Amino acid sequence: MSGDLDQLTALNRDYVASVQNCDVRRFDEILAAEFYRSNPDKTLVDRAAFLKQTAVPVTIRNLREYDVKIRILGDFAIIHAATSYTTADGTQANGRYTDCWARQNGKWLAVSAHVSR
Repeated sequence: MSGDLDQLTALNRDYVASVQNCDVRRFDEILAAEFYRSNPDKTLVDRAAFLKQTAVPVTIRNLREYDVKIRILGDFAIIHAATSYTTADGTQANGRYTDCWARQNGKWLAVSAHVSR
């Protein structure tokens, strides 16, 4: 279980860094085929639309996760966390996210994400 916790902790950190860095290639590696994300504007996007969104440079800076809670339920995991970031106009802001991960063929993949800002 601690191996899974270590893997999910690293994947969560990687996911947040990939958002900040617009890393489409990394997301292509860690998103499940059935991935969906609900965006802060209440839209729901599938994997292809999320990868397309990711390619657009983000206007936020210094995105950091904290207060991370990881629950592992066999081959399924839920990650709840808070974020802090700087908006385009320099304002400090906070948000929350919940990501769900599933172990598929021995590998953890993100199956859904919900982001609020």
